[in-house]
Amino acid sequence: MKYGLALLICLLLLSCGRIIAQDANKSGEVKKITLGVIGKSQSNPVFMAAYAGARVAAKEIGAKYGVEVIIDWQTPKTENPQEQARSVDQLSRSGAAGIAIACSDAKILTPWINKAVDQGAQVVCFDSDAPKSKRFAYYGTDDVEFGQMMMKELAQEMNKSGVIAMIAGNKNALNLQRRVRTITEELKKYPSMKLLANGVYYHDEIPEKAASVVARAQKENPQIGGWAFVGGWPLFTKNGIKWAPGQVKIVACDALPDELEYLNSGHVHVLLAQGCFSWGYKSVELLLNKILNNQSPKQEFIAAPLARVTKENYEEWSLNWRKWLLKDAVNR
Repeated sequence: MKYGLALLICLLLLSCGRIIAQDANKSGEVKKITLGVIGKSQSNPVFMAAYAGARVAAKEIGAKYGVEVIIDWQTPKTENPQEQARSVDQLSRSGAAGIAIACSDAKILTPWINKAVDQGAQVVCFDSDAPKSKRFAYYGTDDVEFGQMMMKELAQEMNKSGVIAMIAGNKNALNLQRRVRTITEELKKYPSMKLLANGVYYHDEIPEKAASVVARAQKENPQIGGWAFVGGWPLFTKNGIKWAPGQVKIVACDALPDELEYLNSGHVHVLLAQGCFSWGYKSVELLLNKILNNQSPKQEFIAAPLARVTKENYEEWSLNWRKWLLKDAVNR
């Protein structure tokens, strides 16, 4: 008798649930989904570009699925993996359906990502991965390909001869570690080139600090004939390069609007453009496909395309930014 009563109650509850759902549909209510987006720092323009991409995707892909997507931007003002970890925890506790994160330190963030997944959130990484975590996908640059391209470009600009240095940002970021390691290995192909002793400069990923590191290193080591910027940090500020155009060769990461000015002036010779805008856009797309359709990508790692930007095609590339930023402005 007790089992029969329990079954009857369950059927009544299910019936009530269907009626409520039908009423909600009739009233035109739209399902809301909150997605957390956590870049490394708000002081780095590449993550502001990713934020713009996420907002555009929320509108475009949300409309496709008939849901309202809310982007909860939880990026620290300056790089701080502990603060990122607190944001992951806060988002999962508050019921965010998904989280996209660029990991400043995979070791610190992995247990917090795992905890969020265990609590029901879907997680993707972008730009910088936590490969041993329970995140279901990573969207970012192929850092080996990037390092190979950067060294090849720099060798060509320097006629395969001379001393180079690297500026490398956060030494705990896995993506930057791989780039530095690949450039160092590729350098062995050029016997007349060498890396300055202690010539890999790590620093806070703040444009003014990065520019100061480069200026001081160049002044103290005038034999440096070329720089590999594995991140574009010094170029995100005005007057970030203190020498005359062409005096020292530079191949740099990214091709944001501020960086294009250095390309046009001749201070920078080649930019290897990452899809910063697409980091946010693709992350939202991956999360919504997983949350709404239980679809995972065929491979966990999805390589974001790299574009070679020079003085010859920089105006064409700048049109991309105008298009992306216009979309973002319209969708705000």
